[in-house]
Amino acid sequence: MSLKITVGPSQLALHQGNTVLITNRDGQIPYPGDKGLYFFDTRLISSWSIYANGEPWDLLNAGNIAHYASRVFLTNRVIATEDGDIPARTLALVLSRSVDGGVHEDLDLVNHGMKPVRFNLEIAIRSDFADLFEVKSGHIVRRGRIATEWSDAEPQLRTTYRNQDFCREVTILTRRNAVHPVYANGRISFEVDLPPGAAWHSCLLYELGDGKVRFKAPTPCIANSEQTQVGQRLAHWRQAVLKIRTSNDEFYRVFRQAVEDMAALRLPIERTDEVQFVPAAGVPWFVALFGRDSLIASLQNALVYPGFACAALDVLGALQATERDDYRDAEPGKIMHELRLGELAHFKLVPHTPYYGTADATILYLIVLHSAWRCTGDAGLLERHLKTAEGCLQWIDHYGDRDGDGFQEYATRSPVGYENQGWKDSGDSVVYADGSLVRGPKALCELQGYVYDAWMRMAEIFDSLGNAGRAQELRTKAASLFHRFNEVFWDEASGFYAYALDGEKKKVLTVASNPGHCLWSGIVPADRAGRVVARLMEPDMWSGWGIRTLSANHPAYNPYSYQNGSVWPHDNGIIAMGFRRYGFSKEAHRIARDVGAAASYFVMHQVPELYSGVQRDPTDFPVQYLGANVPQAWAAGSAFTFLQAILGFQPDAPHDKLYIDPMLPAWLPDLTVMDLHVGKRTFDLRFWRDGEKTRWDVLKGDRNAIAARSCASGSNLGTDDKALSATNAVDQSTQIRSPSPSRTLRSPPR
Repeated sequence: MSLKITVGPSQLALHQGNTVLITNRDGQIPYPGDKGLYFFDTRLISSWSIYANGEPWDLLNAGNIAHYASRVFLTNRVIATEDGDIPARTLALVLSRSVDGGVHEDLDLVNHGMKPVRFNLEIAIRSDFADLFEVKSGHIVRRGRIATEWSDAEPQLRTTYRNQDFCREVTILTRRNAVHPVYANGRISFEVDLPPGAAWHSCLLYELGDGKVRFKAPTPCIANSEQTQVGQRLAHWRQAVLKIRTSNDEFYRVFRQAVEDMAALRLPIERTDEVQFVPAAGVPWFVALFGRDSLIASLQNALVYPGFACAALDVLGALQATERDDYRDAEPGKIMHELRLGELAHFKLVPHTPYYGTADATILYLIVLHSAWRCTGDAGLLERHLKTAEGCLQWIDHYGDRDGDGFQEYATRSPVGYENQGWKDSGDSVVYADGSLVRGPKALCELQGYVYDAWMRMAEIFDSLGNAGRAQELRTKAASLFHRFNEVFWDEASGFYAYALDGEKKKVLTVASNPGHCLWSGIVPADRAGRVVARLMEPDMWSGWGIRTLSANHPAYNPYSYQNGSVWPHDNGIIAMGFRRYGFSKEAHRIARDVGAAASYFVMHQVPELYSGVQRDPTDFPVQYLGANVPQAWAAGSAFTFLQAILGFQPDAPHDKLYIDPMLPAWLPDLTVMDLHVGKRTFDLRFWRDGEKTRWDVLKGDRNAIAARSCASGSNLGTDDKALSATNAVDQSTQIRSPSPSRTLRSPPR
C-alpha cells in the first residue's frame, strides 16, 4: 500500500484582488517575518496573535475552503484563572476568515467542559505599513508616522500611516458581540463567560483604505461566504470556463485546481468605463500587473478562457511607453514589465511606476493579439490594438535590436534596473559554460524565436486587414531572421542552439531549457528539431519531474536555485507545445505526464511557480522551492498548455472554424471537454483512444465547424520522416465528412 505524500508551503494564503493575507497554519502572523495582511503592495498588519489570559492556543487543523476563505481549528492549553485552572483541550476556538476587498474574521468558541469558564480572549495586533519590496528584502525603513485610535462607542480600532500624500489605513470593527470589547496594550480583549456546552461568537471586520477610498469587509460570516460578491464571481467563473471529464483522476485534479488558481489570480484593473480582469502573476509577492506574466498566462488560457487575452491587451496597451525613460528602462512602443502601487513606487524610489525592464513582453503582445483574434474572431480587436501593435513592431526594430545586427538584445540603462530581462530574470541566470556571468548586451535565443513568430502572426493579421504589402514585408523579415538565426546560434558539435550571444556576439554554449521555446516559435528547421528534442530529454536536462532550466552537468547547476537547475512548469508547457509542433508527440506527452505527477504531490494538486530539479527515483517526491509563489498564474496555466498540446487545438474563429489534431497518450485514454468557446460557437467534444489511434465526436455544437488538421507546423516539417509519421498517427473521425484543408506551414522559403 503506497503512502500519500503531500508537499507545499506551511502557511495559509487568502487573496482576492489586491488584498493578500499570509499567515502561519495556526492563522497567526509572527513578527519579525514576511507574513501579514497586504493591500496595494503595503503590509497593513505585520503581527497578529490570539491568547486566552495571555496563553497561546494550540493548532488542531487548518486549511483553505476557497482561495478567499479559510478555517483554523484551535484548542486551549491550561489556562490559569481566578476561578481555577481551565484544563487543556476544554475549549474549541475556530478562527474563520474570508477576503474580498477587506477581511471578515469570525471567532467561535465552545466550552466542552463540565464547568463554566471565565477568561479574557485577547487579540494582539501590530501594523508596520512596510512596503512589499522592503518586506521581501528584509530591510524595512520607516519613513512616515503611524497613529492608532480606539473608538469605544463603535467599538473599532483605526491605525493610519501617513508619509506626505501617501496614506494607508486599516480599521478593525467589532460586530455581533455578546460583550463589549476593550482595547489596551495593543490588544483587543473580550471578557468571555461560558457555561458548559455554551458557544460564543464575534466578528472582526477589517476595512482597508488609502486615505481616499475604503475597501469594506464582506458582511456575511464564513457559513455564508459563497453568497458574497467574491463567492458569486467564483461560481460564475466556474460556469463560464472550459470543463473536462476523464477517467484519469490525477489529470482532472490538476486541471480543476488550475481553474481555481486562475480564478483566484484575477486582478481587477479599473478602467474608464469598466473593471477588467487580467491575470496577476502570483501569491504572495506578485499580486500586481505584469506584462510578460499576464501575456503568457493569456496564451495558456486560450483554450479555457480567451477573455484574459482581451483584457490584457487593453490594459497593457494603455500603458505602452511613449518616450524614453532610462530610470524605468522605458522606450517608445515598449510594453511594461511590472506596476507597483506601494510607498516606494509612489515616491519613485523604485522604477516600478511602471517599470519596463522586459525584453519579451513587447514581442509577446503581438503573439497574444493574434491568438486572441484567432480564438474570438473579433475583427474589432485588431482595429482597437493596431496602433499599439505598430508601436511594438517599431520597438522591435529600433530598440529591441540595439546594434542593428538583426537580433534582439537587452541591457538595462537604469541604475536600479534588472540585469536579465528574459523570463529567466534572476541576476545569475545567464551564465557561460564555465559558470561565470555573461556580459551583455545579451541576445537570448528564445527572443529571436518570439520575434520570428510575432512577425509571421502579424503578417496573417495584415493579410486579413487587406494590407498585403505589409504582410509580405514581415514575412520577408521573418525569412531573413530564420536563416541568420540558424547560421549564428546553431552549434553543430553539440547539436543544440546557443543559450545566447554575449556583448561581443560570441556564442554562450550553455545547455539550458531556452531552445525549447525556439521549437514553440517555429524558428527551428525540421532537420534539427529532433536533435534539440533529444538533447532536452537527456538525463542532465530531464529530471523525471520535468525539464530543468539548466543542465545538471553545468558548473553553475544547483537544483535548489531559482533558475539554474530548477524545474518551471510553464517552461515545460511551452517546450511541450514546441515538441508537438514538430511532431514529437510522445515526448510532449511525457513532459505533461511527469509535470502532472509532480503536481499531484503538492497540496491540493496546486502547481507552484517552480520546484527543485533533483533527479526523480522510485523512492522520492518533488521538493518545493523555498519562497515559490503559490498559486502562480503561468504555473497553473501549464495544465492548459499541456491540454492544448494533447488536443492539437487550432482555433480559427475568423473563418468560423475549429481545427483539432488530438493525440491522447495511453495514460489519458478518454477525455471530454465542455464549454469550449471559439468565436461565437460553443462545443462539447469527446475524445477516446481506440488502440493506438484517437477518435473524437461532437457532443454539442455545429460539427461542420470542426475539422481535423495536423498541428505539426514546424519549419519544412514534410522533410522530417519521423515527425511526419508521428503526426499521421491520429485517426480523423469519420463522423466529420468535410475534407480537411491543406495546412499552410508558417515557415520561410528555403
